[in-house]
Amino acid sequence: MSDPSAGRADASRAGLRNYVLVTGAYWADTVTDGATRMLVLFYFYNLGYSPFAVASLFIFYEVFGILTNLFGGFIGARFGLKTTLFIGLGTQLVALSMLAFAPQAWLVVAWVMVSQALSGIAKDMTKMSSKSAVKLIVPENASATLYRWVAILTGSKNALKGVGFFLGGLLLTVLDFQTALRLLVVLVGVTLILAALLMRGGLGQANKKARFSQVFSHNASVNKLAAARIFLFGARDVWFVVGLPVFLRSVLDWSFWQAGGFLAVWVIGYGIVQAATPRLLRSRVEEQHEPDGRTATILAFVLAALPAGIAVALSAGVAPTLVVVAGLIVFGVVFALNSAVHSYLILAYTDSDKVAMNVGFYYMANAAGRLAGTVLSGALYQWGLQSGESGGLVACLWASTVFVVVAGLLSLLLPRHCGPRSKPIIIDDGGE
Repeated sequence: MSDPSAGRADASRAGLRNYVLVTGAYWADTVTDGATRMLVLFYFYNLGYSPFAVASLFIFYEVFGILTNLFGGFIGARFGLKTTLFIGLGTQLVALSMLAFAPQAWLVVAWVMVSQALSGIAKDMTKMSSKSAVKLIVPENASATLYRWVAILTGSKNALKGVGFFLGGLLLTVLDFQTALRLLVVLVGVTLILAALLMRGGLGQANKKARFSQVFSHNASVNKLAAARIFLFGARDVWFVVGLPVFLRSVLDWSFWQAGGFLAVWVIGYGIVQAATPRLLRSRVEEQHEPDGRTATILAFVLAALPAGIAVALSAGVAPTLVVVAGLIVFGVVFALNSAVHSYLILAYTDSDKVAMNVGFYYMANAAGRLAGTVLSGALYQWGLQSGESGGLVACLWASTVFVVVAGLLSLLLPRHCGPRSKPIIIDDGGE
């Protein structure tokens, strides 16, 4: 007669094995995604593309990130997370191969935009698979364990994104563009093969009754928070995506690996703060002092002072290296606090039976903010150059200030107190 406890233990080990594999795949894709971003940005800017043209290369990346967040949760619910994982890795292989093996004459804006669209799909498919899979292997009542695992996953994701930035800058320094991309193809290909060979069973149960209409939130608090999230992440990317890297390269005359390394350190530090902030917030929750809409409002208005201060200092002729490096560090810390509070509130405002769909809707808003920031980053930087070499970044910084102020004003509409919940709150973060 079979032992039920032995069967449960085997299932638990298989679940842990699968989670390790899906997380490793997510990490590999995260490094690859960050490296590809730096390779594409610096390579095409070095070819003489304008800042706006460089920004346009990433438009489809963000557009399809929105669509993937919209449809990805539905696909995962209907067909299972193993399906979304392999869709993500396979799509990334195609995206990288389009750039790594294409004839030089094909490396034009339209071709790169299509490749980046596929990368956007791949990134969000693997992210959703990993962030959802952690819930499948932790017992329902082990909220503290789940919290720690999610915090580690979130912090490590941002740290590895930073590693990818550095890797991309370094590869472009020592190798040519397509050789560097071929190395990334090998990394993703090996990851896909290992996951396919070693994964046992599936990742969760497919729910054939899941409906697409469940993606859209009917919760007023969730909708207001999502609107604030759009402007918060637009405020970061309007100067971080194109304006800042181009400024470091063209105005401060940093090398590819220096610029990529600095951005890598910033993202890694941002991830560390993100990982630490949820623990601080959780201790407050245990004491029944929860962050609320007022917390989000205060942090937003504090954040707004930072890009404004950097812009004023640059316009006044203060040493640009000191201003940008010091300003970005402080901005990163305060922005991470903002992001962590938002990520707490989305779960605090969400009913326990609608968490997956509401969080997917929230991530879609996150991607919409990144899209707006990406487009404006290139356009405003190019427009601002008319007033001097620092004028491009200054224009981006003032736009960032306006975005954060709008996020703060929207946060004024958020509830001052969170209602009772039927399920423990687990803090996660979707920012990249």
